[in-house]
Amino acid sequence: MTHAEHAPDHYYVPTQSHWPIIATISLFTLMLGGATLLNGGGSTLLLTGLALIVITMFGWFGTVIRESEKGLYSEQMDRSFRWGMSWFIFSEVMFFAAFFGALFYARTYSVPWLGGETNHGVLTHGLLWSGYEAVWPTNGPSDVGGFFAPMHPWGLPAINTLILLSSGATLTWAHWGLIEENRPQLLKGLAATVALGVLFLSLQAYEYSHAYHALHLTLGSGIYGSTFFMLTGFHGLHVTIGAIILAVMLFRSLAGHFTPQRHFAFEAAAWYWHFVDVVWLGLFIFVYWL
Repeated sequence: MTHAEHAPDHYYVPTQSHWPIIATISLFTLMLGGATLLNGGGSTLLLTGLALIVITMFGWFGTVIRESEKGLYSEQMDRSFRWGMSWFIFSEVMFFAAFFGALFYARTYSVPWLGGETNHGVLTHGLLWSGYEAVWPTNGPSDVGGFFAPMHPWGLPAINTLILLSSGATLTWAHWGLIEENRPQLLKGLAATVALGVLFLSLQAYEYSHAYHALHLTLGSGIYGSTFFMLTGFHGLHVTIGAIILAVMLFRSLAGHFTPQRHFAFEAAAWYWHFVDVVWLGLFIFVYWL
């Protein structure tokens, strides 16, 4: 019986690797550098940690790609990768759920309590913030967040929504090209998706600049400002990561990687990008629109 016939039941055990210990050192250096910077120190440790993480990612992921291209991974390994990616995306869902939960709690409970609209908030409103009105967006009791203008949904946010939804369509088109062995369609779809992701980030950067300088909306602008920038900022970080991942998929596709039967790395990138799309729809509705 050949190696290929054994493949479905074979679980590849890699040889000893130096990447796990390097990853541990990199993360420790990054966290130590971040703590040092927040306590008034320099940024050298933080930048060193970031550089080490980038080196680790290139080296470790490169090893996995080479092992995959050599045919060392079996169907069991494929299932393992799929479960791993599924749980990773679930953890990301919980991550954003925490921030959406904070927004929901502030709007539905905290602001009405401070405004005296419920039995729980009568004493708080009467004794501490008698002049506070329970309206959203809010800069907090006694205008603690300072003056600011809220973001409106039907400008750049609506354009960015169209861009991100379009990127999901181009990625799906690229996937169809891969399944149908249409390499030009795969490459064009991936290139369009990466370009749309970069355009989204560029417009978001412009939006942030406009918010800070024209609307006076900052992280310090009460609960509205803090939840707005935390949710949209972390989403922007995920778009950045997703665009980098898809760029790697594009380079791998240019190198001739992936077949209609074996292309989970591409699928994992697509899962992540579609997750980012769905999160943005939630942001547009609950942060910008409502």
